[in-house]
Amino acid sequence: MTELLAIGTQKGLFLATSDDDRQSWQVSSAHFFGQAVYAVAFDTRGPAPRVLAGVDSSHFGPSVVVSDDLGTTWQEPDRAPLAFPSDAGAAVERVWQIVPAGPAEPDVVYAGTQPSALWRSEDGGRTYDLVQGLWDHPHRPQWGAGFGGQAVHTILPHPADPQRILVAMSTGGVYRTSDGGKTWAPANQGIKAYFLPDPWPEFGQCVHKVARDAENPDHYYAQNHHGVYRSTDGGESWQSIADTLPTDFGFAMVAHPSRGGTAWNFPLTSDGERHPVDLTCQVFRTTDAGGTWQPLHDGLPDGPYYPVVLRDAMCADNADPAGVYFGTRAGDVFASRDEGESWSTVASHLPDVLCVRAVQV
Repeated sequence: MTELLAIGTQKGLFLATSDDDRQSWQVSSAHFFGQAVYAVAFDTRGPAPRVLAGVDSSHFGPSVVVSDDLGTTWQEPDRAPLAFPSDAGAAVERVWQIVPAGPAEPDVVYAGTQPSALWRSEDGGRTYDLVQGLWDHPHRPQWGAGFGGQAVHTILPHPADPQRILVAMSTGGVYRTSDGGKTWAPANQGIKAYFLPDPWPEFGQCVHKVARDAENPDHYYAQNHHGVYRSTDGGESWQSIADTLPTDFGFAMVAHPSRGGTAWNFPLTSDGERHPVDLTCQVFRTTDAGGTWQPLHDGLPDGPYYPVVLRDAMCADNADPAGVYFGTRAGDVFASRDEGESWSTVASHLPDVLCVRAVQV
């Protein structure tokens, strides 16, 4: 088996491969050099793995490119794959998320963009149509911009019911549909927005990332702008699980791909001081659905360590035991082949890491 790790950076996409059970890595030169890559996805539903990347060209604008040969060649449509209707009064600024749908829809791929919009592709991620129901939601004029922009950055299609999708955005919070995207409702009860006059609003939260539990698809973990939460009722309500974390601020949240109750988080000191807690490079893991969290740092750099891990710059693969990966804004990329117990360096001195995705093929 070969492990493939996609590393999207501010200056291109790097592909790292391992053929020795993730003990050593070979890192490619940059694809799309000079262009930011905020979103990458692996689609393993077809006969061959497909790589999809959201490429952000300052000259041509954002696009989604596709490779069916693990990055040897890339294709994109002649016309922009994501474009608002002429009467929408908006233009796509950036692709923040690409997510294949569930097994019942083998050709469907979703994308999330800035400004906050959801898109659906029915040709494997080559071209996309706007999900009009979310765009037309009456709350949309009040969705503000987070520090990094105003975007749909989390898309979680339900694995057993293609009509159910959960999305999250900064700002705006969590929204759900149960009719395939025709109508949407906010799902933020229990998530605090301390920066608003009413800290418990129906919507307007700056949710940073949401991950779905591997065993129960109605259980979620969320990293908020100050706040770490769990939902056990499909997002209907949220409860804090930050008590044993050193801080409740951060960006990343990753759930175990096959074992329930297990997730990883990279806490940062605060929104005002965005660096690792105690200037220590460490990942925190829970194995009891957020009841307790343990620090993991064997093999990671000694302090003081300042770089930040962004919301999509941490992931897990589909191997057994699961591999965990994260990249930093200093261009360091680290890998664990034992679910976080120990770490090794994949690459150093890359450009600012924006996203990482991994798969075993």
